[in-house]
Amino acid sequence: MAGLVQRTARGIDDMWRSVWDDSSRGQKLVIAVFLVITGLAIPVIPIVYLARFIAN
Repeated sequence: MAGLVQRTARGIDDMWRSVWDDSSRGQKLVIAVFLVITGLAIPVIPIVYLARFIAN
């Protein structure tokens, strides 16, 4: 079970890095505004940070 959680966390971390790190400043702004407007920033941001903690 712990392996599954760690693999899932690593997958979330890899996905976030591919979206966020490869984006320009304008694309990051659009992503951030979209998350805030749709209300997804509340669940997405903590999940990403928790996944990074578990993955490392």
